[in-house]
Amino acid sequence: MNEQRIALLRERLAALAPQSLDIEDESHLHAGHAGAAGGASHFRVRIVADCFAGLPPVARHRLVYDQLQDLIPYPIHALALHAQAPSKEVSPS
Repeated sequence: MNEQRIALLRERLAALAPQSLDIEDESHLHAGHAGAAGGASHFRVRIVADCFAGLPPVARHRLVYDQLQDLIPYPIHALALHAQAPSKEVSPS
């Protein structure tokens, strides 16, 4: 079941054109937690996308949550989120 939810997360977050996207199911770490009751899932998401450039963390998180708003609190109860813009390498002078 969580494979389908991961696929749905990937599909929704594709709108942000991520350069990298890692989604980890952490539901097993929250067994017995009230939010896990009824089958809601916990995920850790690491996403790198150009659209995050120049934005503070709260604004980056809002962009992600805007894509997922109808999935929270069910089927996704919790999302540990790390969203960043690609790092810019400084060329040698």
